[in-house]
Amino acid sequence: MTRPTFDSLAVGDEIGTREVVVDRARLVRYAGASGDFNPIHWNERFATEVGLPGVIAHGMFTMGAAVALVVDWAEDPGAVVDYQTRFSRPVPVPDPGSSTVVVAGTIGALDAEARTARVDLAVTYEGARVLMKSQAVVRL
Repeated sequence: MTRPTFDSLAVGDEIGTREVVVDRARLVRYAGASGDFNPIHWNERFATEVGLPGVIAHGMFTMGAAVALVVDWAEDPGAVVDYQTRFSRPVPVPDPGSSTVVVAGTIGALDAEARTARVDLAVTYEGARVLMKSQAVVRL
């Protein structure tokens, strides 16, 4: 990829797509790194007892995995000056096996004065959105 320039962008441009494979090992590694050891992310019995379909991925893991598409596109993590989302659905993670989250990014708005682009992310699992209003602002 080549680092994007503000003047080369138009609203509606696609920045790319990515698939994020999530398995239980990845959840354990994320729990260790984040300090989030909530049993809904590793204990099947506990997760189902509280009404979940089973163990689910950390929302913040999903959020971080999604914005990685933007960081790679911008070729600079410091270029992302704002990132927001709403968690809308859990991502169940079977054992054995894995789940695949699909991330697609599109330029949603451009601010010529600030020289920023808003990237709208569609983040889905099995065709349903798991993050809503997922938007990153990138200074170029």
